[in-house]
Amino acid sequence: MGHEIPPVDSDAAVLAELGYKQELHRGLTGFSNFAVSFSIISILAGCITSYGIALISGGPAAIDIGWPLTGAFVLCVALAMAEVCSKYPTAGGLYFWAGRLAKRNKRQWAWFVGWYNFLGEVAVTAAIDYGAAVTMMAFANLMWGVAPHPLNTFVLFVVLIVVHGLLNTFGVTLVSLLSNVSAWWHIAGVAIIVGALWIMPTSHQSAAWTFTAWHNQTGWGFSPYVFGMGLLMAQYTFTGYDASAHVAEETKNAATAAPRGIVMSVLVSIIGGWILLYSITAAIQNGSQDGLTKLAGTSTGLPPAQVFLDALNNPAVAKFLLFLVCGAQFFCGMASVTANSRMSYAFSRDNAIPGSRLWARVNPRTGTPTNSIWLCVALSVVLAAPALFNYTAYLAVTSIAVIGLYIAYVTPVLLRRLDRNFVPGPWNLGKWSPIIGWIAVVWVVFIVILFVLPPTSPITVSTFNYAPIAVVIVAALATVLWLTRGRRHFMTSEQDSHLTIRAEKLLEE
Repeated sequence: MGHEIPPVDSDAAVLAELGYKQELHRGLTGFSNFAVSFSIISILAGCITSYGIALISGGPAAIDIGWPLTGAFVLCVALAMAEVCSKYPTAGGLYFWAGRLAKRNKRQWAWFVGWYNFLGEVAVTAAIDYGAAVTMMAFANLMWGVAPHPLNTFVLFVVLIVVHGLLNTFGVTLVSLLSNVSAWWHIAGVAIIVGALWIMPTSHQSAAWTFTAWHNQTGWGFSPYVFGMGLLMAQYTFTGYDASAHVAEETKNAATAAPRGIVMSVLVSIIGGWILLYSITAAIQNGSQDGLTKLAGTSTGLPPAQVFLDALNNPAVAKFLLFLVCGAQFFCGMASVTANSRMSYAFSRDNAIPGSRLWARVNPRTGTPTNSIWLCVALSVVLAAPALFNYTAYLAVTSIAVIGLYIAYVTPVLLRRLDRNFVPGPWNLGKWSPIIGWIAVVWVVFIVILFVLPPTSPITVSTFNYAPIAVVIVAALATVLWLTRGRRHFMTSEQDSHLTIRAEKLLEE
């Protein structure tokens, strides 16, 4: 705002200094860059689909205290990431940063961060679009009496993710337009839902109840542990803001616009999400323990949808509010495919993914990495497929997404803290950089440990937390791929030399 956007050529020059040619179409404004991350965070998706996680793990206290608490720490992670993004505004994002910041074994650091980022993003895309399908089936159930079951939910998920693949294939101009629409849809949608929940109900819960009421259906008796498990709702919602980095090569004035997009998407989501969650929780009509238990097991499959029905006492308005949520989740899934495909394009450009030459191709007509888009769509379908047989598998996908992405998020932050020679880019934290960076590192270590622990008791096949197994599988897969192909092909010294020569030619031009 108020700053003159420099010529696109200066962005291409910065990219050339990092060793890459400008191939993607640079058509995103700073607002569009923010809108992509804001859409993936999507408070109307995460808060609604995962409300039940916090409802049974602490209840209103975990929801309304857990959200700002988690948000404050996540903001530290975002700020620390943004500072590194300003220095290295490239579509590779996290893995490229790790490779530049590591003192030794640069390619290995970049490789493992890249694989956690890549598979974490695939998991996020799968979780978002499957969650959207669950919400849309609840909407269809209210509107037309369609009974949701695993097969029709999965079919709808596949249709949604294919549509998102098609929209991304048409070009970044359309993605930019829809991302801008998405940002305003989220803002207006939250305002309408909050307004309806305060104007229409005849009664509301007190502020004391809304902030402190305790509810526990986990089977665990240790309250701090239960509260910690309830934080997954907020932590899952606050993912995907690395998208601003992955679309940096398509953003004008990327060295300041991309880091600003990362931070503002988180900050606006903290405020908007808190208002939304407080309003939904205060509108719960039966605040007894029995009422909260029934709400957690609602036949709609979505506790907030049941709150709309009970509190508004007007089915038509309740359905309209759920329609707003469905729209937001549709936009959220589209933005997630955008970010996921850009990251996989960049990772393939550096010869990381098997078949890299195919996935790194850019469509000359649209300026988009079409093949990478469909790779991400296909992998997301494969990852969500177990939900056909076991809904717990979907919940495991959300945990994989959180753990995988946050491991990737914090590694470059840690490496930046250990690099005393780091020269910040135009957007930086100044004297606050060390304290914010170390808070970010400690927080991510805490949540990674927390979210591999069992969320409910007793531990059975249906309640088992598969996330730690998934984390180990990703590490094993990355190790095998490194030994078989990565150490020979990924960011090799020959390639580094080639990139340097290419960068010098580009700068001369």
